[in-house]
Amino acid sequence: MNERDDGLFGALENDGAGATPREDGGDATRGTARHSAPATQRASRPTARRDSRAADANAQPDTQTDLFGFVPPEPPPGRAARRKASDTAADDESPTLDDTQQTHAAKPSSSSPDSPAPEPLKRRAKGVLPAEPAQDVLDLAAELPPSVRLGTSSWSFPGWRGIVYGDDYSNSRLARDGLAAYGAHPLLRSVSIDRSFYAPLTVTDYLRYAQQVPDHFRFIVKAPALITDASVRGDRGEPVSANPCFLNAELAIREFIEPCLAGLGAKAGALVFQFPPLPDQLLADPAAFVERLAAFLAALPPLPAPAANAAPGDSTCYAVEIRDGILLTPRFVRALRAAGVRYCVGLHARMPDPLRQAAALALMDGEAPAGPLIVRWSLHSGFKYEQAKARYEPFDKLVDEDPHTRDALAELAARYAIAGQPVLITTNNKAEGSAPLTCAKLARAIADEMLRIRGENA
Repeated sequence: MNERDDGLFGALENDGAGATPREDGGDATRGTARHSAPATQRASRPTARRDSRAADANAQPDTQTDLFGFVPPEPPPGRAARRKASDTAADDESPTLDDTQQTHAAKPSSSSPDSPAPEPLKRRAKGVLPAEPAQDVLDLAAELPPSVRLGTSSWSFPGWRGIVYGDDYSNSRLARDGLAAYGAHPLLRSVSIDRSFYAPLTVTDYLRYAQQVPDHFRFIVKAPALITDASVRGDRGEPVSANPCFLNAELAIREFIEPCLAGLGAKAGALVFQFPPLPDQLLADPAAFVERLAAFLAALPPLPAPAANAAPGDSTCYAVEIRDGILLTPRFVRALRAAGVRYCVGLHARMPDPLRQAAALALMDGEAPAGPLIVRWSLHSGFKYEQAKARYEPFDKLVDEDPHTRDALAELAARYAIAGQPVLITTNNKAEGSAPLTCAKLARAIADEMLRIRGENA
């Protein structure tokens, strides 16, 4: 068999050494959060980071395909709109002042004796109330095995009233107090902590999250961009220099792995190193990046062994997600397999569709699934982040359903679940319009696919 890196996933029309055009787009974390100094100098920076990447549309896009024969979409004319800092609050959990509590009732317009007495101000429940699940949701949750955990990217969205939450709450109130109500939803057994991408979190932060969810719940946690972004970024997310902390294993252990494990414990499902689009000079030599990545992964500490009563394979894992399809080569997959690290299927406009990414999992696992399935469904195909956000807010309904992606994920998840492997999938509001409703549709598709596969096997 040809061992060249273009031999497994498809023919490559050229060797990828040329510059790859870049475009805006991604989920709330998109790999463009700025950082301009080591962690000791960044402690005072705000948690929410502006993360738009400047894209010069005057640059002519290359026609080279990636290893799958995938051609990146051509950027539109003109400069891509820069994402404002306020946008980042929509997809992280940064606490702000709670504005949901009202302390004064409106006075009646007349003071005459005949004026009706004002109705007493209703007291709001102290905590965030969960929405009452419908019976069909409860029945669907019962059909899924406990090892299948679906969830969303963050949880602080007021538009989820009646879907996840039982009343009106502000973004800040949900960010601070909404996770317990989120975790009470029968289908939401996981969540992605995206806030950690913008700045390292403390043990106290992680412990507070862990205390709000049941024991079966698992978190996907993103490593700080301080470690995974190859560029130091300016005020508007533009790269200004090389990041001296890029792939620093010692920093990853101290600022990410140790506090995460200490706070979340067994509820840490996957620690994901999501790499933003790499600079052209790194993409010009993918093999050199893979070699550097392998050295970084080899320096990470072993993860704790699962509890004695844990289900097979249900333990914390490391995972890697990329945003450059050209990197998804056999060499890359072999490096992850050698390090015992999972490939995170990242569904994003810059990456091939899930069926093509499943080929990487097949190479990693062999004939049968041999580890957990980790998926982050970030963005609807063909959209940029800002476009999807403007189109889908307040995220209370499905706007652009994507049955192709949903069915592909359902088939993949069903195969892993039937093989006894954990399934951990989180979705973003920008995938179809409302992440919890996407989870419900995906859950139905997974349950149906499991029935179909078992019927065929019988």
